[in-house]
Amino acid sequence: MFTGIIEEIGTIKDMRKTGNAMSLVIASRKVTEDVKLGDSIAVNGVCLTVTGYKKDQFTADVMLETLKATSLGALKIGSSVNLERAMAANGRFGGHMVSGHVDGTASIVRIEKAENSIYYDLKLDPELAEMLVLKGSIAVDGVSLTIFGLTDDEVTVSLIPHTLDETIFSEKKVGSIVNVECDMIGKYIYRFLHRAKEEKQTKTITETLLKENGF
Repeated sequence: MFTGIIEEIGTIKDMRKTGNAMSLVIASRKVTEDVKLGDSIAVNGVCLTVTGYKKDQFTADVMLETLKATSLGALKIGSSVNLERAMAANGRFGGHMVSGHVDGTASIVRIEKAENSIYYDLKLDPELAEMLVLKGSIAVDGVSLTIFGLTDDEVTVSLIPHTLDETIFSEKKVGSIVNVECDMIGKYIYRFLHRAKEEKQTKTITETLLKENGF
């Protein structure tokens, strides 16, 4: 479990591809201070398991399904990534509940500066947009953000200068692909309501249903 508050920006030091899988070596400082084998670290919002580490780097494997569902496959040696260790039970909960299980990707279609903030419009799958609510939470490349605008296939978020400085958002441009994780609570509610609607539809009494049951 994560909070969406980025701890540091890491750098892809090496990438080793084996078939359809990949192993990443990520240079870092803070997240490796107390790292152990098997720990979870979110890389651009994707929960990865530490399979090896040194003082200033760690290694994590990326399986095929993760490559298909996220933007990690587009990384290159030298790419910057957002890093966050799993949430400590005795720490402050500064963002929102982030699982590190990315729901999909989105494309940045607009970047606009206004006063002390920068607005980003993200185009995403309409099915993902259905699970979002205005003023709700969304994790974008692992960053916990508030939704300020929402349509059938676009979401607007805003970053303050501090967030811009502490994350890789400063490198983003129109057309950049980002990982998106919808709010966990919202996803469960959406799923429950969707299933309830499906069950209601299947139980609707129709002339055909009555005939099929001997009426």
